[in-house]
Amino acid sequence: QVQLVESGGGLVQAGGSLRLSCAASGRTFSSRAMGWFRQAPGKEREFVAALSWSGDTTYYADSVKGRFTISRDNAKNTVYLQMNSLKPEDTAVYYCAARNTRHLSIITSGMDYWGKGTLVTVSS
Repeated sequence: QVQLVESGGGLVQAGGSLRLSCAASGRTFSSRAMGWFRQAPGKEREFVAALSWSGDTTYYADSVKGRFTISRDNAKNTVYLQMNSLKPEDTAVYYCAARNTRHLSIITSGMDYWGKGTLVTVSS
């Protein structure tokens, strides 16, 4: 079993930055692919960013490419999402997710564990 706890959300003005963190429990973190997803009010949960177990392979949604960066620190069992140049349309609850494999996935059904989410609000 893996437990994921997100932090770092909050209120920020458009153009600002936030860094989300996701702390994972367990000794298998370094062998798991990880991802970030988000869900805006009234919308379905959508893919944001993902990376492989080593961090060498990353993938981003077109809507955040060039603005967001996903990374991981396996020594700290933590994955990060650095968000720059934030826009009001980035407002959502952001969820961290983990897979039982080393290879990344960009679909919600491909993830095996989920955190409870952290709210990001971007004001215009």
